[in-house]
Amino acid sequence: MNATERVIREQFDFWRRAAKAQFTAEAGKSYAVVGCGTSVHVSKTVAAIMCHQGFDARPVTGNEWTRRPHDAMAASIKPDVLAFSRSGESSELVRAAIASRKAGLHVTGFTCTIDSSLARESSRFVHAQTHAEEDIVMTSAASLLLLMGMRFAGLNFDIDAAAKTAEATMNSFDAKLGKALDGRSHYVFLGGGPLYGIACEAGLKLQEMSLSQTEAHHPLEYRHGPVSLIDKSSFVVMLYHPDTLAEESLLTEELRAKGAFVVGFGGPGDLSFDLPADPLTRGLIVLPALQILGERRAQARGIDSAVPRHLTKVVRTA
Repeated sequence: MNATERVIREQFDFWRRAAKAQFTAEAGKSYAVVGCGTSVHVSKTVAAIMCHQGFDARPVTGNEWTRRPHDAMAASIKPDVLAFSRSGESSELVRAAIASRKAGLHVTGFTCTIDSSLARESSRFVHAQTHAEEDIVMTSAASLLLLMGMRFAGLNFDIDAAAKTAEATMNSFDAKLGKALDGRSHYVFLGGGPLYGIACEAGLKLQEMSLSQTEAHHPLEYRHGPVSLIDKSSFVVMLYHPDTLAEESLLTEELRAKGAFVVGFGGPGDLSFDLPADPLTRGLIVLPALQILGERRAQARGIDSAVPRHLTKVVRTA
């Protein structure tokens, strides 16, 4: 077991330590939810959850927020900014926080590093300690940033029960995966609502850990062109939303008929795994299993995911 897999498997105690909400969203405010890389996919999920909870929230990448904020929100809107970064040192994210403060906006930083530029440049910050062995590939910290965002959005749920369910789902998936990856080279992740950001993050994890080509879509959008690529080389992960289970199940049938191997989280597939009914917590619960998928694909290709190609732990630019 390499360090990447060890961090994935040992992340759940860190969830429990980060369970308490330090701050919560305020009614009547708008929020720009900003991130880079994994953190922007976390931002997509957090923003969707916040909207479901009754808050006006929009996800945006760090550099877009710095350079083109009024393409994300009208100039008449003065949002609070939620800035997500594991290290608190990503150049694009730190610049976004600085630009936001200069524009008179309140910035809440979410980070796994207390002594960081983001913490210093934020009006206030939320912190959760991540696994000491976590290096380039962001796994435990991704879950922790998501958890902090969920708490900020006002979600109150039993984190111990969620951690146990997530660990059991990960282990069951890992045990059943077997040779399902054999002969597969086309990887698709589908999820709607707050699960779309999770689908994007799952695709990114598989891509960076195993150097595999991936794509992520809202489920029913997949019929509008991308489905042309489906064949016997396709491995599809369907993250079912309870509200759209019936239509997503029909899509799964279509994809399987075209040759794809489909893993269904929360619904049918060649492999199928039950998830809690609440769609707002499903993303957190399924995330470790999707991280393990990246590791297993990396192992199948003889790649050490602890040293991914062309990547560094922190992206710094001039």
